Amino acid sequence: MSNLFKKVACFTDIHYGNKHNSRVHNNDCEDFLKWFISEAKARGCETCIFLGDWHHHRSNVNVSTLNYTMSGLRMLNEAFDQVYIITGNHDLFYREKREIHSLIMGQEFNNIKIVDEKIVDGDVAIVPWLVEDEWKEVKKIKTKYMFGHFEIPGFKMNALVEMPDHGQINRTHFQHQEYVFSGHFHKRQQSGNVHYMGNPFGHNYADAWDFERGAMFLEWDKEPEYVDWTDGPRYITCKLSSLLDDTDTYLKPKTYAKVSLDIDITYEEANFLRETFMENYDIREFKLLHDRSESEEHEFEGEIEHQTVDQIVLEQLGSIESNSFDNAKLLSIYNEL
Repeated sequence: MSNLFKKVACFTDIHYGNKHNSRVHNNDCEDFLKWFISEAKARGCETCIFLGDWHHHRSNVNVSTLNYTMSGLRMLNEAFDQVYIITGNHDLFYREKREIHSLIMGQEFNNIKIVDEKIVDGDVAIVPWLVEDEWKEVKKIKTKYMFGHFEIPGFKMNALVEMPDHGQINRTHFQHQEYVFSGHFHKRQQSGNVHYMGNPFGHNYADAWDFERGAMFLEWDKEPEYVDWTDGPRYITCKLSSLLDDTDTYLKPKTYAKVSLDIDITYEEANFLRETFMENYDIREFKLLHDRSESEEHEFEGEIEHQTVDQIVLEQLGSIESNSFDNAKLLSIYNEL
């Protein structure tokens, strides 16, 4: 068999429909794809592999998000000779079955192959989200390259939390590959031959200060090249004193900022800062929060964002990254209480 690609462009975990089907997020997805395709064409890539979690919500696809999805798939179909789209856990209606997924429309494009069953072609394996006991079969695959959407223990799910070992798939299952590229965990990281590519851009404050996000480009028999999308949204947390000392370093366009109050400012000063930063730096969010390192008796008379219990719960439910829970269903249940 011939090799599946000569030059391949890869990305993963874009999560169309995230942030309650926010048009801002979906526009970010579309802008990323335009950048990604431009970078791929500059490198002569004829093949694209997407490594899972195209959609965010497993149980439904919002009509607006569906239109963005069709636009994105159309762009990929026109840009590459062949496009392989792996079904990730967020794309599946049932967590332990792949028979129903939210990427069925991708089959209508001539150059797109939806990977809902493993493909082994020559020295390349492309593996969807594993269900039931399929993880036991992975170690039998012998290829130079493997692309998948794996949940391997020992890697970080985000900047703070490491995936525990549940006694199933682990790094020893990938002894017959030179390179294993995976989606699923959003932080770019590598251990041995296993590469988690990381998602295209930050999605929430769990991604704060981690700007190594974008795409991966690979030419056969050469080292993978990771390229950051520097125009994507970014999340930061910092102290107000640090921000005021070096504002240009902290605030870039599309920044979401949580700023802890470590100095006293008035209500008028708080409003002025917010309006100035939002207007002059084109940032998306500016939250002033109490500095928890300060004494509990410290009072602030300026404008601080206070959230109701409902707001806090809805925000946390919407940002859960788990294979066991459907965010949309949790939000629906809570709203009905």
